[in-house]
Amino acid sequence: MATVLFIAAAVLLAGWAFGIAKRVQIAALVALFAVVALIQLTLPIGNPVKDATGTLTGWAMFGGVALVVAGYRAVLGRLRSRAAPAEPAAAPSDKFTEAELNRYARHIVLREIGGPGQKKMKKARVLVIGAGGLGAPVLQYLAAAGVGTIGVIDDDVVDSSNLQRQVIHTDARIGMPKVFSAQAALEAQNPFVTIRPYNRRLQQDMAAELFADYDLILDGSDNAQTRYLVNEIAVQLGKPLISGAITQWEGQLSLFHPAQDAPCYACVFPNAAAAGLAPSCSEAGVVGALPGVVGSMMALEAIKHITGAGAVLRGQMLIYDALYAETRLINVKRDPACAVCGQPSK
Repeated sequence: MATVLFIAAAVLLAGWAFGIAKRVQIAALVALFAVVALIQLTLPIGNPVKDATGTLTGWAMFGGVALVVAGYRAVLGRLRSRAAPAEPAAAPSDKFTEAELNRYARHIVLREIGGPGQKKMKKARVLVIGAGGLGAPVLQYLAAAGVGTIGVIDDDVVDSSNLQRQVIHTDARIGMPKVFSAQAALEAQNPFVTIRPYNRRLQQDMAAELFADYDLILDGSDNAQTRYLVNEIAVQLGKPLISGAITQWEGQLSLFHPAQDAPCYACVFPNAAAAGLAPSCSEAGVVGALPGVVGSMMALEAIKHITGAGAVLRGQMLIYDALYAETRLINVKRDPACAVCGQPSK
């Protein structure tokens, strides 16, 4: 029996090595086992050829096991094909499939975006810092808009207290790392974009290498240490940075880009607020819809920056007061003495 199985394996190996068609390999195996069956049925007991090719009982057991395995694989494959969504046809980086053209039709008819702007978004690579309150709407609208590659870095996990405002996550994903929860939501929303999750905390020793792979940085982090680190690395690499912040009923955002003569974050906020003056959302609270408003504004600024539509908040800061429905726009200037982007004294 072992000899027959060895011959069958040799047939399959030769077929794989020489690219022989599957039907030819199957025909060869059928012929082999037909000869074995003929030997078992016609030769007398004790014949050396019959003994070398096994027994009818052994082959019957082998055939039964093979049928069970084949049936199991067939059923499993059928179930997987039903459960798995159909993968969209990939299009070249500068081309759109029919499905993409239909998806982005409302952008393409806009004079300020059009086909060229949508292509710019498809080629864009955007990194989002944080998958929480601000990160949730930022990620959702960037993915829906067709930004081709979106990175998201966060070391936190989904908690039930997040769900009041972090709408990208669900109750079923409580305990899951936020970046993987966000990835699942975004890939379900738009299968034409690439999501890169980084389940870690942004650190000095890896930030520059990470930022170098992206065209635009959006910071939705919730602590001063990360904000200043993000600004420092963005300035160092000449990357534009859209930064947003929220607390209670108020939010703010701006586009910082010293490489285009705009201020950096440290020009406007040279020092972190003293302890207790800028409490976190968990300490001060935040109305649930506010991150959606400010995060959507951040995503809109990103779309404008990528496509060249309109005027972005470069050199300006937008402050939104949700409690009284007031919006203020203030000018911010680059500080020549800024410790991060200022010119060193001679």
